[in-house]
Amino acid sequence: MSRIGNNPITLPAGITFDIKENVITVKGKLGELSQEIKDDITVKVEEGKIIVERPSDSKSHKAKHGLYRALLNNMIVGVSEGWTKELELVGVGYRASNQGQVLDLALGFSHNIVLDIAPEVIVEAISEKGKNPRVKLTSFDKQLVGAVAAKIRSFRPPEPYKGKGVKFVGEILRRKAGKSA
Repeated sequence: MSRIGNNPITLPAGITFDIKENVITVKGKLGELSQEIKDDITVKVEEGKIIVERPSDSKSHKAKHGLYRALLNNMIVGVSEGWTKELELVGVGYRASNQGQVLDLALGFSHNIVLDIAPEVIVEAISEKGKNPRVKLTSFDKQLVGAVAAKIRSFRPPEPYKGKGVKFVGEILRRKAGKSA
């Protein structure tokens, strides 16, 4: 088991942190998030630090201890700084464009893929000459950004021979050799 749950979370200035029964709400300059806490895990605020405690050393309590600490940290970082994911479209003729919250992807199919993005996520399609098109997703909710990025990547995952497809920026692909003559 990891020791992540034992680390205190520092509460930055400008963030409000409320605990009501089992629901924790975090408000910041970028938005508001809430999370329900279960399994007798207790959350305390002491001297500008958030401390997550577990009642026993059972396996399930240890797992939930680290989980809830990580979720709370992600919420605090999200409402104060925000989360960003970038996807790169690698392939001849692969394009991306957006009008507001509607993302239009040309990924080599007979038709374009049109995807409505949730209003909490800011989407931006970047096309620079000589570089692969990129899609930049920004939001205060880490789970939502990851889910939207995974959905976009699932339309054309990168293939191992030429590397064509939708990949995360900085992702290292395992490449295979082609046919040997």
